[in-house]
Formats: sequence, C-alpha cells, structure tokens
Amino acid sequence: MSHSSTRSKIDLPLFLAVVGMAIFGIVMVYSASSYSAEKQYGDAFFFVKKQAVGFVIGLVGMIAASRLDCRKLIKFRFAFLAVSLVMLALVFVPGVGKSNYGATRWIGFGSFTVQPSELAKYAYVLFAAGYVAKDPARVRRFVGILPLLAAGGSVCLLVILEPNMSVTMCVGLLMIALIFLSGTKLKNIAAIALPALAAVPLLIIAEPYRLKRLSAFLDPWANPKGEGYQLIQSLYALGNGGFFGTGLFASRQKYRFLPFAESDFILAIIGEELGLFGVLCFFAAAAFIVWRGIRIASRRDDLFGYMLGMGIVLVYGIQVVVNALVVSGAIPPTGLPLPLVSAGNTSLIVTMASFGVLLSLSSR
Repeated sequence: MSHSSTRSKIDLPLFLAVVGMAIFGIVMVYSASSYSAEKQYGDAFFFVKKQAVGFVIGLVGMIAASRLDCRKLIKFRFAFLAVSLVMLALVFVPGVGKSNYGATRWIGFGSFTVQPSELAKYAYVLFAAGYVAKDPARVRRFVGILPLLAAGGSVCLLVILEPNMSVTMCVGLLMIALIFLSGTKLKNIAAIALPALAAVPLLIIAEPYRLKRLSAFLDPWANPKGEGYQLIQSLYALGNGGFFGTGLFASRQKYRFLPFAESDFILAIIGEELGLFGVLCFFAAAAFIVWRGIRIASRRDDLFGYMLGMGIVLVYGIQVVVNALVVSGAIPPTGLPLPLVSAGNTSLIVTMASFGVLLSLSSR
C-alpha cells in the first residue's frame, strides 16, 4: 500500500473533531483563567500560553501517531505497562514527586512536570489489548482474566495512594469494560464488579477528606464556605447560564469564586457562558468523537486493533462522563480534567496522541 493511499483513508471527521475540541478548549481556558492568571502571575495569558504549547505538541504527536503501524505496538505492551507503574511509584519519591493541593500526582524536574496517571490509563489499554489478542480463548475462564485484574489493580492501587479517587474510578471502570469486551463470561464480570463496588465506600471511609467530600456532596449547604463551596459555586455557574448563557468571556464565577475554573470545573464555565445549549453542543461533539472511535474499532478485523481502539475511546468517554457528573453534583467532587478541554498539558498531549493511534487504526 502506498503512503498516500494509507493517508487518504484516515478518518478525517474524527481528526477535525478532536482538533476542533482542543481549539475550543484553548478558548475556554483563556476565558476561565484570564482573571485569576492576571492576579496570580501578572499575565492574563499564563494558562492559555501553556495550553497552546500543549496543543502544538499534542497535534504533532497525533499526526506522528497516526502514521504508526499500530500492530507493532503489541510488542511494547509489557514495557509500557512496567514504565508507567515505575512512573506512578516515582510520585512517592521525595524530590521527584510534586505535591499540589494536598495530593502528590506529578513527577517533575524544575518547572517540567508530568502526571503519570494520564499515561498509565493508556498503558493498561495496550496491555489488555495485547493480552486478549494473544490468546482470546483464555479470558473465558476466571483464571484467564486474573492478569488483567492484576495489572489494572496495580495501577488503581498506586493512583489511589496519591490520593486520586477519580482517576482510580476511571481506571476501575476501564478495566471492567475491557474485560467485558474481551468476551469473558458475565459471571466473571460480576465476580469483579461486586467487590469493586463494595471497595468504594471503604476507600471513602479510609480517608477523612473523602468523607468530608461525601457529606459536602450530600448537602453542600451544610458547609457552604468549606467542603461544599466548590460544588455550590459550580451549580451557581450552571444556573447562571440558563438556556443560552451569559455570553462568551462573560462568566461571573471565574472571578475567583469557582476554584479550578480553568481545569477540573471548566464545564461549569462553559455552562455559564454558553448556557444549556452550549453544554448540549459540547456533549454532541464528544458523542461524535466516541461514535467515530467505536466505528473505527468495530471495523477492525484483528482483535488487537479492536480492543486497542475501544480502549482509547473508553478512556475518553469515561472521563467526559465522570467530569460532567462531578461538575453537576451527581457524584462527589474529585479532581479530574475534562479531556481535550481542561487546562493541563499532560492530559491534552496524551489524549491527542492517543487519538492519533485511533486514526492510525482507521487508515489501515
């Protein structure tokens, strides 16, 4: 197959949707952060410059990944998983791990930081896809899915220790979904899902701050200046937006009322400025990205390509849903970026590169 014919078959609608979503993210990061960046760093463009750099690197990574022969990735499944587990462990090494707001989720040298949990999600997808593709029959038995559980459990354990409950939840859901897609028996899924659900309340009780967050979620007004503050401000933003919003750049909540307006709670600013209409348009675009991804994965005639494609789509879809549930107060608040939109370079670059892999699956 010539290079040009390979390239001509790339899924252009998906490429344009992902790039469009990331550009929309840059606009919203500027809107949400310009005031706080001006006050904190003396530069209204502080966050948006970083986001633009992340976008350019992400775009290069996406185009480069789209030219890969993804079948060769199967060789790196153990190495990629091992590296991501080591990086997750390095978070706890003094001097290497970087703390922010009481959680140690980054490793960094100087001003350069990386969030290993962003890479670990995709490392697990690659490992699971390779494991299932090598011997599809073994996953039917419970013993056969134990390596998938061990790998996913290791990632979850290291992430929950950071502590990062939301990413742990995402990886847990991802693991159960991939095991389901592998074709295992439903009773095996039940044997994993039920203990996992039982573990959630235990994890909440284990950490006092999580218990506070849970009580804030159940009744944010009980402590409106403490634990309930962020959720109340988020709901104010969404309520203030009404159907058609206050207009782009016209949010009131971004004037330091809503914490993390440019990152974890950017959807609240979208809701305030663009209204319910804007939020529905955002979800339509996200659903379009998920649909194109599922379409690419389901057209693959190899199990590895199918599992890899579905895994990438699942990472994106689960995160969008969990972030939206947090921002709207449907589940307790936890820090999780809105993929392609929230401020944060690791998330943006890794997500765009992962869609490059999906595009590569579409072109071969």
